[in-house]
Amino acid sequence: MLESGLIMAAIILVINIVYVSFFTIRMILTLKGYRYLAAGISVIEILVYVVGLGLVLDNLNNIQNLIAYAAGYGIGIIVGSKIEEKLALGYITVNVITKEYDRDLPKQLREQGYGVTSWAAHGLEGDRMALQVLTPRKYELKLYQQIKELDPKAFIIAYEPKTIHGGFWVKAVKKGKLEK
Repeated sequence: MLESGLIMAAIILVINIVYVSFFTIRMILTLKGYRYLAAGISVIEILVYVVGLGLVLDNLNNIQNLIAYAAGYGIGIIVGSKIEEKLALGYITVNVITKEYDRDLPKQLREQGYGVTSWAAHGLEGDRMALQVLTPRKYELKLYQQIKELDPKAFIIAYEPKTIHGGFWVKAVKKGKLEK
């Protein structure tokens, strides 16, 4: 009896991990504008949800089922987030402020295929160079590493742009010209 109770709890745990992972991915796809893909995933998501919830509601007398359901929810959020991280959909804009103005950082980043706009900036401690770099999210960590190698004291802020229009760089990225 205990063995079948543990098997049921394990099934509920796995089902909820799968459900919440789909839920997390669907939400992210919706926010990034992939409506039809998100709608397709929601069909699978809700089927898994109904099965999992049905198992819990049919076995409410066992506390381990409720615990498994709750634990599966938390683990599912982590798993879904990790999957989305690996998918790395969309673009990232990185603002960089260099410690010294005379660095040739924009040219070096452009040679690697990044879209870079730079301008003179003035900070509390003197002249700086400000850069705005646009890249697909899948190259985000590589970009940070390259900036830190070229200027270890650079100040970096990143955000996801909602809309991108125009510019020569967008065409190059769509053709896959960024170095991997």
